[in-house]
Amino acid sequence: MDEQLLPWERGVTRRTVVRHAVAGSFALTALAGCGGSSSPKTRAGGMLKVGVSGGGAQDTLDAHLGTTDADYARTAQLYDRLTEYDRDNKLQLALAEELTPSKGATEWTVRVRDGVTFHDGKKLTADDVIYSIQRITDPKDPKNAASSLGLVDVKRMRKLDNRTVLIPMTGPMIDFPDQMTRLTAGIVHEGYNSKRPVGTGAFAFESLKAGQRSVFNKYADYWRDGGAHVDGVTIINFADDTGRVNALLGGQVDAITNLPAAQIAPVGKNPGLAVLNSKTGAWQPFTMRVDKAPFDDVRVRQAFRLIVDREQMVEQVLSGHGQVGNDLYGRYDPVYASDLPQRAQDLEQAKSLLAQAGHDGLTVELVTAPVFQGAVEGAQVFVEQAKGAGVDVKLRKVDSGTFYGDNYLKWPFSQDFWYTNYYLVQAAQATLPGAPYNETHWSDPKWIDLVQAARGEVDDTRRKEMLHEAQQIEYDQGGYIIWSFSNQIDAHSTKVTGFETSANGIPLMDYGFRHVQFVAD
Repeated sequence: MDEQLLPWERGVTRRTVVRHAVAGSFALTALAGCGGSSSPKTRAGGMLKVGVSGGGAQDTLDAHLGTTDADYARTAQLYDRLTEYDRDNKLQLALAEELTPSKGATEWTVRVRDGVTFHDGKKLTADDVIYSIQRITDPKDPKNAASSLGLVDVKRMRKLDNRTVLIPMTGPMIDFPDQMTRLTAGIVHEGYNSKRPVGTGAFAFESLKAGQRSVFNKYADYWRDGGAHVDGVTIINFADDTGRVNALLGGQVDAITNLPAAQIAPVGKNPGLAVLNSKTGAWQPFTMRVDKAPFDDVRVRQAFRLIVDREQMVEQVLSGHGQVGNDLYGRYDPVYASDLPQRAQDLEQAKSLLAQAGHDGLTVELVTAPVFQGAVEGAQVFVEQAKGAGVDVKLRKVDSGTFYGDNYLKWPFSQDFWYTNYYLVQAAQATLPGAPYNETHWSDPKWIDLVQAARGEVDDTRRKEMLHEAQQIEYDQGGYIIWSFSNQIDAHSTKVTGFETSANGIPLMDYGFRHVQFVAD
């Protein structure tokens, strides 16, 4: 059967067997970046050069450990996951050929595809799924994907045959297929070494110079029909927007991530360049630690949310290339609480709440870094808007390495970025107890009970009711200021084709470089 398991969509039954017979899970038609009614003539081979934002001395190739744009760009070339999202943000199978839940989703049976090989020639088996999940969830070696798989009963995982594994849970986990889409959930085999990484991806590792560049070569025996079109990919780190844009303009790279909104018009007018402008569910929040003063007082958090003029911020920071947010994530999830009143700037109410909390004339530090498009600019706009409520925001700008260093997740008031996620997937990553990225230190007992119950609720209507109530709590008391859902804006040379827009919020068509080809001279 071709139906894909999206348990919060379309009333899918809990005993649905998820199948997808098409190799490669989904097809992407190669279109000219500049548009047009016909595809250009292409040539095989060539080395694709891509400029990405961020990265530094902490750059990693680890399949299960990554935090930056540059990290994800590398892992997307090296590794495949059991599942993935297509460009419309719909769940598809990748290395998994079938995913079958038990009644109540307390167990999942995974069957992997036949004929898939790793870069060292080893054939993919059920043992590799078991090993990868063990590695991700190893408490002695925690990885950033661990919490999303926290309900997996690792000790009771069992190989049923060479391609099939039974994965029991310690509690219901209806979102298991979605959790396995994460770019930090790649499948590797025993003996894996992140310094000389081996995966099943379209490109194999050649070299890495942390903070500068990494090189990957086409894997000739890649399991998807057609494989990669180019001979290899060089991913180049850029610490700032100017350097990245200039590299594209000067022809040093063929494509870049995160084109600044202010550069859309001039780049778009260049006949040799094309802009990819995707509407997404990606979001860049301000993060308030609910366990640290002054944000441990809910009135302060409410006041800060009322300080933001969201329309102005979208226009100034994103040049209008985004949609106003309402302090909730999961915009594309059918359970998204779109009926909650749109929060708007109210400086008088913000002043009143701050006075009630004993924080007249409040001064706070906001830590920012160029971790994503518009992050620093958004912080600068917030500083100005806060003056209207009598709040003095001291801006502290650090580099990306410092931001994601020892103090990451500890900053009392800061920022971050997230790609498009469904509500339960996001909760497991950022707001449930033990979440690897609980940057707001959110821990509301009633909210936790609702979300945990929803993960095991088989009735779609009831689950939606639970999650709507959970969103109401976050909307009223949470630690995020979600002011927008930003468009993902990238750019590339018209000498390459195959890039398309994507709703996932992951740059450059989810780093899908295997789809890209050079245009024939």
